[in-house]
Amino acid sequence: MPDRAPHTSGVMSIEKDWIDYNGHLNMAYYTVLFDRAGDVVSAELGMGPRYAATRGLTTYTAEIHVCYVRELHLGDRLRATFQLLDHDEKRLHAFQELRHADEGWLAATCETLTLHIDMGGPRGGPKGGPRVAPFPADVLERVEAMRALHASLPRPKQAGRAIAIKRR
Repeated sequence: MPDRAPHTSGVMSIEKDWIDYNGHLNMAYYTVLFDRAGDVVSAELGMGPRYAATRGLTTYTAEIHVCYVRELHLGDRLRATFQLLDHDEKRLHAFQELRHADEGWLAATCETLTLHIDMGGPRGGPKGGPRVAPFPADVLERVEAMRALHASLPRPKQAGRAIAIKRR
């Protein structure tokens, strides 16, 4: 279980194939970087690849909001933070920042709503497929511990933003 707030990833690098024709990181790969950093947190909470393979449980992202703040280029080294803003028995609401590892400036933010999924859900029903399900007690205990640790952090000012054209 992480003992720091917010959780901070190891250093990540940009891959050459992620650079677009404008000479900077293509927008899709910001999400890849956030996802990779989030995977580490999921594993620390007990919900990594083994969780899916052995328990038939996993998480799905239901909603994501990425804000691009500053361009990234090949050679930039990055770290991502992860702050658990809220949770209930089936969902996680998190906020991440992607920062330059050496200079500290903010490159992007990412707010997500994640659902806990039972992959063994009814497949023969009218809709079929996996279903949203409560966290098992051991995982919920780790989620609650992270939330308690992160409760002392200020709420990010970008959290809860909506997309709109503001009219005067």
